[in-house]
Amino acid sequence: MANSTRIAHPGLAAKRTDAARAAEWIEPGMAVGMSGFTGAGYPKAVPQALAARIEAARARGDAFALRVLTGASTAPELDGALARAGGIDFRLPYQSDPELRARINRGEIEYMDIHLGHVAQYAWFGFLGKIDVAVIEATAILPDGRLVPSTSVGNNKTWLDLADKVIVEVNHRQPIGLDGMHDIYYGTALPPARKPIPLLHPGDRIGEPYLRVDPDKIVAVVETDAPDRLGAFAPPDATSRRIAGHLVEFFRHEIRAGRLGGSLLPLQSGVGNIANAVLTGLREGGFSGLTAYTEVIQDGMLELIEHGTIEVASSTALSLSPEAVARFVERIELFRERIVLRPQEISNHAELVRRLGCIAINGMVEADLYGNVNSTHVAGSTIINGIGGSGDFARNGFLSCFVTPSTAKGGAISAIVPMVSHVDHNEHDVDVVVTEQGLSDLRGLSPKQRARSIIAHCAHPDYRDALQDYFDRALASGGGRHTPHLLAEALSWHQRYLETGSMRA
Repeated sequence: MANSTRIAHPGLAAKRTDAARAAEWIEPGMAVGMSGFTGAGYPKAVPQALAARIEAARARGDAFALRVLTGASTAPELDGALARAGGIDFRLPYQSDPELRARINRGEIEYMDIHLGHVAQYAWFGFLGKIDVAVIEATAILPDGRLVPSTSVGNNKTWLDLADKVIVEVNHRQPIGLDGMHDIYYGTALPPARKPIPLLHPGDRIGEPYLRVDPDKIVAVVETDAPDRLGAFAPPDATSRRIAGHLVEFFRHEIRAGRLGGSLLPLQSGVGNIANAVLTGLREGGFSGLTAYTEVIQDGMLELIEHGTIEVASSTALSLSPEAVARFVERIELFRERIVLRPQEISNHAELVRRLGCIAINGMVEADLYGNVNSTHVAGSTIINGIGGSGDFARNGFLSCFVTPSTAKGGAISAIVPMVSHVDHNEHDVDVVVTEQGLSDLRGLSPKQRARSIIAHCAHPDYRDALQDYFDRALASGGGRHTPHLLAEALSWHQRYLETGSMRA
């Protein structure tokens, strides 16, 4: 077992144990709140020991499944291990593990896709039921029992507050220099006693650096020494760079029009290669004095912070490749001055996003002619990951931008379709749609004007004529001409793909 230099509370040092014994505190049917957000800061050992315990129980013929609640996606050591063991019967709010996803789509696990900014308040409202146990990764435990958070905060504050029992994993691999990077706000309240959150700038610190927890609730402390499971990002390809170029030029246009200043507004960027390409485009385009108010800091944003393009970034997690982790640790003193990690109920808070005026840049699966966006499903019924925090920012941001390549599967799928097969962001929450073909600014346009703009600027040439033909025939059909559709054909592109492997007629 690792040494206990990071556990400064004598009573909690006495509760040190191994993962197998800690997992014995978790019983069948319990609701377990676990740390973790986009592959960062999740417990590494207890979930695997719990999965082994579940497998043994099921081998004896005993039922053993849990309600598992996290901040967002975790890693194979948590979601994958528990799903493979058959130990999850309910999961929220976001997931990315292939094993877990497959079981959700086979109907074996109930999954609640929910805005990340809503999870904590749903828990406090009692909508999610009782939280029996919290399993939280920490960097260290202070002499008074408070926890130094690790690379994600997520919903940890809520799980620690509401859970009957707490298991803490102290991970020696997490850099001790994280101490002081976090800002945990304890001023939230339930309606009607809510008060304004006193945050006026992305860099404001309105709370304290540590997570509070009643030491008497902590039943076990497990020491680990393992990295976050985060893969390397591929370099931006030509398609991503073209998408980024369209968006950067759009920002320049908005500056010339007087709708944005030279330092833009606080940026929110989803995870992925396109988001990294956009951030790289901002740096290469000479932008400076930027800020970020987002949910995840990934490689591209870390680079902008490192080079001073972004002066300060607020987030709830660090989702970095191994190479970026090494840079982060090497220059952690600099990053601690420029990065603030908050609970996701603050990082994704609707009122703060709206008041700060965030520019939201998120990926999508498909958009339809009128600007409705599907960001979570394939062919309407197969979940990919989840809505994550995109809705928190799209609905409330100053600008809501959605980006995607115009085709997928070698051109067999068009990202611009007559009608989306699932709606995550309706047309009222979508301002800008961008593909490598171009950018469609939907602000101030009627549905028919939106359709013409999206077809002209965003659709791939292989599908543009078919989209125009659908729109023209819908407009001439004699039906409603406000948002023209041919209902018998609206989802025919998806049906054709399921039957033939291609959307092409």
